[in-house]
Amino acid sequence: MELTNGQITLKALQSSDAKSISALANNRRVSINMRDRFPYPYKEQDAIDFITNQQNKTPAETFGIFYNNVAIGIIGVFPQEDVYRFSAELGYWIGEPYWGKGITAVAINLMVPYAFEVLKLNRLYADVFSINPPSMRVLEKCGFTFEGIFKKSVFKDGKFLDSHRYAKVY
Repeated sequence: MELTNGQITLKALQSSDAKSISALANNRRVSINMRDRFPYPYKEQDAIDFITNQQNKTPAETFGIFYNNVAIGIIGVFPQEDVYRFSAELGYWIGEPYWGKGITAVAINLMVPYAFEVLKLNRLYADVFSINPPSMRVLEKCGFTFEGIFKKSVFKDGKFLDSHRYAKVY
């Protein structure tokens, strides 16, 4: 499965993408905005393990973000369970050299219809740490609605941070 607008493509990651992904992910400015399960330092083996874990999921829930045929980040949805089974958390990151170019917005706008139409989800949400206003802006740009702030709900890098919730419904 490939989702594309011509310049940006979302597609399954291959083991050959591990070098590019690990080089971009091994950046403190990326990892500080991610959950602790996102390793730092980020080694090539971390990328290989992630790619291997995602390869057999059908339908796909996670894609590499490709710009000029190079893997520059990852976007995915994480379906919830039980009464929340038609909801999923949206997560994404791209390498710092690609920040501010509109790539993340394109990736989100490619992922949202897939999540609603193929995965049959009814609601997508994203939680953004208070230290990451650019991610909040991109979600707003993509039509996500700000729903609220979870005060001091995140413990990252030795500090408590607020988490800002954004959502989009089908």
